[in-house]
Amino acid sequence: MNDFDIGVIGAGSAGLSLAAGAAQLGLKVALFEAREMGGDCLNHGCVPSKALIAAAHAAHAVRTADRFGVTTPAGFTVDYARVRAHVKATIAAIAPHDSQERFEGLGVTVVRAHAGFVGPRTVEAGGRRYLARKWAIATGSRAAIPPIPGLAELAPLTNETVFELDRAPAHLAVIGGGPIGCELAQAHARLGTRVTLLEAAPAILLKEDPEAAAIVRAALVRDGVNLREGVKIVRAEAPATLVLEDGERIEASHILVAAGRKPNIGGLGLEAAGVAADAKGIRVDARLRSTNKDVLALGDCAGGLQFTHVAGWHAGIAIRNLCFKIPAKADPRAIPRLTFTAPEIAHVGMTEAEAKAAGIDAKIARWSLRENDRAQADGATEGMAKIVADPRGRVIGATLAAPRAGEMIGAWTIAVEKRLSLAAMAGTVVAYPTMAEIGKRAAGSSFAGKLFAPRTKKLVRFLFRLPF
Repeated sequence: MNDFDIGVIGAGSAGLSLAAGAAQLGLKVALFEAREMGGDCLNHGCVPSKALIAAAHAAHAVRTADRFGVTTPAGFTVDYARVRAHVKATIAAIAPHDSQERFEGLGVTVVRAHAGFVGPRTVEAGGRRYLARKWAIATGSRAAIPPIPGLAELAPLTNETVFELDRAPAHLAVIGGGPIGCELAQAHARLGTRVTLLEAAPAILLKEDPEAAAIVRAALVRDGVNLREGVKIVRAEAPATLVLEDGERIEASHILVAAGRKPNIGGLGLEAAGVAADAKGIRVDARLRSTNKDVLALGDCAGGLQFTHVAGWHAGIAIRNLCFKIPAKADPRAIPRLTFTAPEIAHVGMTEAEAKAAGIDAKIARWSLRENDRAQADGATEGMAKIVADPRGRVIGATLAAPRAGEMIGAWTIAVEKRLSLAAMAGTVVAYPTMAEIGKRAAGSSFAGKLFAPRTKKLVRFLFRLPF
């Protein structure tokens, strides 16, 4: 006899969402977590990083207030200990929602111990065995330490430890120019730290549209980040020195690694459960089932997109499959992503390069933030909207580089998911003055050539003479 209907391993976004939903639907659920409730996002990722970025934004606003005619007090300083306190207070404010007490109140059996499979549907945790009809692995991911000789021995900072600092680093060397590296490099620079950002690839943010990435690159440099692209680190030396291929030495006070992530799948006894995995994560089908159909994998450990909102989305797919027997599938075509730099980069669907690689004769529509009235009022004109449409004019991708771009990408996510046309988006009424107008204006610009062409003007002159 099964002890539980569903067993969930991992109390991060995916695991918590599945456990809460299944329990409230009347199923008997067990949730296993050996570390902090809330997982990486609450304790080491999204929440603390955005709290730090908010502090950095405030520091930047004070530092640049003079451009608006606002004089800042002399001796402006950043109290890093209080910044850290703000980060911790933010985590503490959100933690009750993810707490053991809340989930036990929902009827979930919470086991605070490491769980490992000892059979196809049985795990062992805390010296006891648990049998469930279905299982979900939602163990997340962690920072990957690149194989640079000497680096691991230095115990560099990662997203799990950087938010524990109560003093600002004197010189922070950031390895990795992806979203996390760029976000934390800019935030620390704005808080007064000397920052060197090193990226092995020819450019930072290589997955993003090059036009949008160039805007963020310029912003990082303006904020004082020493940006080093296309460099190879050949070794690391104590206490915090990075030696480049050409012999240059980057002597920092702290090293932060933000060079990719790897799934947390070690010690789970996957072989005993008949669950196949590789370096990317657990192998799953479109319904998130592993090679053992009684075991699903959700979130980062499933080897796909590594975003908290994807983990929550996976949980919804699992609930539809397990609880309602709806054959829901994970289609990542309309999943947005966001880099929380200043300005932000938000993207959904295909980039121009991806559309071209897929053989799509795409239409490209652009609009600059310089042409936006709200951006002019805010003094934040470095940005753009770039919309990608198929030959029939249906939106297949969108990139926004702008302040709060993440708050604007939702409309374009709907456009990609529902295959809406550029005409539909151009005809949408958007509040004025807002930066969200850049998307509407970009869509509308794609029709300007035909709308104001000589043939159209001739037609309008004829129509105008007709009775109204």
